[in-house]
Amino acid sequence: MDGIAAFVLGLLQGITEFLPISSTGHLYLGRHFFGLDEAGLFLDTMLHFGTLIAIIVFYKEEWLAILRRPFGRKSLLIIVATIPAIVFGFLFKDFFDGLSKTGQTIGWEFLFTGGLLWLSESVKEGHRKIDDLTAWDALFIGCFQATAIFPAVSRSGATLAASLLRKVDRDTAAYFSFLISTPAVAGALVLQARELFRGTVEQITPIPLLIATLSSALFGYLAIQWMIDFVKRHSLRIFAVYVWVLGAAVLILQWTGVF
Repeated sequence: MDGIAAFVLGLLQGITEFLPISSTGHLYLGRHFFGLDEAGLFLDTMLHFGTLIAIIVFYKEEWLAILRRPFGRKSLLIIVATIPAIVFGFLFKDFFDGLSKTGQTIGWEFLFTGGLLWLSESVKEGHRKIDDLTAWDALFIGCFQATAIFPAVSRSGATLAASLLRKVDRDTAAYFSFLISTPAVAGALVLQARELFRGTVEQITPIPLLIATLSSALFGYLAIQWMIDFVKRHSLRIFAVYVWVLGAAVLILQWTGVF
């Protein structure tokens, strides 16, 4: 992997992690374009580490406040919302690792993400704030987040859709979606740490890997700022149309044997 490919993949990850269009699905397509299919989940994990840096920096004040009150109400909501992803991650990790490497189902998963986004905009807009959320709300949103274990199901799209379906206002939906991404991405990094000790990453040298991670962090930070403002004022259906078109294109390319 050269520096240009590393920068582009970092840009792709940073933008698509926080837009509801699936970072993992786009990374699969990006890796395929650059001939890095065998780089697999280790490269994806380091790119996700970049976006983890972005979200921690962006929400540093919130996380400092949470750490000062580790048993507070907001901490409880985050923990409850994270549990489904942990359960799915541990029980089905090997199966979904395989899906991520082959990309066999990503076309259908893009279509599914689009359906979630379209459905979320079909309900009447809610006005619930973070203080109105219950543990059941957090669990509901967390279950949607767990669907993002499928490679091309967008984590941010699923959690935004779930929040809107629970009548959470758009500002709070974006805030909570991005906040709970921190333990989700951190957990994925822990699960993938063992890849550091395997002989499956020979194409990835330290400098391009660093470029990819820093690029992901930078563009991730910018994407958070942009998406928070977008969600407040605009419908998510434009993203639904995008992933529907992308999913259909992927399915056609797969059926015709292009990849």
